[in-house]
Amino acid sequence: MLIRRPDPILPSEITPEAVYLERRRFLRQAAFGSAGIALALAGCEGESAEEAPPADEPTPYKDVTSYNNFYEFGTSKEDPARYAGSLKTRPWSVVVEGEVERPGTLDLEDLLRPFTAEERIYRLRCVEAWSMVIPWQGIPLGTVLERFAPTSRAKYVYFETLHDPAQMPGQNRGVLDWPYREGLRMDEAMHPLTLLATGLYGRELPNQNGAPLRLVVPWKYGFKSIKSIVRIRLDERQPPTSWSTSNPGEYGFYANVNPEVDHPRWSQRYERRIGELRRRPTLPFNGYADEVAHLYAGMDLQRYF
Repeated sequence: MLIRRPDPILPSEITPEAVYLERRRFLRQAAFGSAGIALALAGCEGESAEEAPPADEPTPYKDVTSYNNFYEFGTSKEDPARYAGSLKTRPWSVVVEGEVERPGTLDLEDLLRPFTAEERIYRLRCVEAWSMVIPWQGIPLGTVLERFAPTSRAKYVYFETLHDPAQMPGQNRGVLDWPYREGLRMDEAMHPLTLLATGLYGRELPNQNGAPLRLVVPWKYGFKSIKSIVRIRLDERQPPTSWSTSNPGEYGFYANVNPEVDHPRWSQRYERRIGELRRRPTLPFNGYADEVAHLYAGMDLQRYF
């Protein structure tokens, strides 16, 4: 399922949360054609996974916005919702530089003006094998990068989160080498499923979920989906990324969802949805194999994890 640029609509016309919950046909189609972003998975031993139901119910908005990974505001899952109110998301701009013919600064309002928020359902996996189903809104990253005319030397895309310990108190702790950094290969960044997300459930993106602009890479573990982006750089060489630099034995650069590659401290074969007790099998590329597996043809995915 590809993410297209829709015709302009008003924010008031975006489907509200209550309507999402009634859209059974939409959910069935989404469950068939899409899967989503994945954060680091943790598994439990000694349990069998049951077959997943044919339709994926959206996770309640309350759960989506109260159980988050955003270490800039603390390492507890409840910390981002508790402390992210200190983040000021307006005005906001993103520097785009490096191997582009037209480097510049992208203002958030200019970014949103030619586009509208389009509904998409993605499965968002969180630590401890919990997972969520979230309707994201956003803009294909490739469409944005094309505005800056990448050169033929652009092989990778680097992303950087805001570094401001006064607004992000978790950055006062040495959990990671701040600011948070991530990267994609150029073909991954230009894939139509790679999204710059600006909202969820028809609402503006909450601070704790990465406001005002975050990355969504549906077939990768969620630490690749960097939040509160302020810098994008195109480069010839693979950029350093926060988790693969901090702990390269546990977190690789590619981070493709792969049930055959266990984290050194847990299995990644299963996931659990928020509100469910049973486990579900983890799908290769998070269910997007038909759309993205060709990007890695010939690669040893256990070595390049």
